[in-house]
Amino acid sequence: MSDTTAAENTQEPRLITETGIDRRIADIIEPVLVPMGYQLVRVRLSSQNGATLQIMAERLDGTMTVEDCEAISTAISPVLDVEDPVDREYHLEVSSPGIDRPMVRKSDFSRWSGHLIKFETSVLVDNRKRFRGKIVSADDEGFTIERDQPAAGEEPRVVIPFTALAEGRLILTDDLIRDALTADKKAKAAQAANENFEDEDSPIN
Repeated sequence: MSDTTAAENTQEPRLITETGIDRRIADIIEPVLVPMGYQLVRVRLSSQNGATLQIMAERLDGTMTVEDCEAISTAISPVLDVEDPVDREYHLEVSSPGIDRPMVRKSDFSRWSGHLIKFETSVLVDNRKRFRGKIVSADDEGFTIERDQPAAGEEPRVVIPFTALAEGRLILTDDLIRDALTADKKAKAAQAANENFEDEDSPIN
């Protein structure tokens, strides 16, 4: 199996996708990112500094370096120039999702179980649309949170179907910073070990 095919087969669809011009841009750049081994997190065109096109992406293991950002920028710039989806001059900004990241895939909720999240739903769940609490568990259908400040009469735990999720992100805490740095360190070590193995396995010319 080629690296391109492997990357395409391991791509997990996003729960939350863009609309309008952001969706158009996502559709243009995602086919470029996937064969490179990256997954798209979010696209947002804002009026910051005139106009800024922010692309959030990461490797499948959750890592993202400055070199990765540069590689993505170099790869998608020509495609965006050809397709020309933005009708004005803009600044391209490629970045990692950050520690207090948007939660856009089912695996995000499993990976960051035990951490605080704030989110909104598209429909009423337990008589509200805005929530804040700790992720207790997650499965293929949804996730459970334990509210950090439940109102009188509210159950401390609530189950949120993924189909109801409109927007969500992690809340920055000391525990999150510690765990994010640890996960990043482990992923980069595994990546380096894999690269060393491939180098040793390469035939000598």
